[in-house]
Amino acid sequence: MIEKYEQTLQDWIESIVAEGDDDALFASGYLQGHFAVVLSKLENESDQGTQALALQMVECLALAREELDDNDYALVNDAWLQLSSKLAA
Repeated sequence: MIEKYEQTLQDWIESIVAEGDDDALFASGYLQGHFAVVLSKLENESDQGTQALALQMVECLALAREELDDNDYALVNDAWLQLSSKLAA
């Protein structure tokens, strides 16, 4: 399951690099770091489903909310919504 998440992330990042603007590049890069942390946590869990991933990402995004200004947080949150839709597909 982790490999599927990593591949989906990689494909998504590649599309952002090819087609995205500076805001999209910032948001995807920031999100990629948090996503990597979550995947490393999930490797040690028995439940590696998309719901477990989403719950972990909610926690990471709560930290991001404290780190980022409102505009940057909105970009990162939108990026997560895009990525999570690809993961659910």
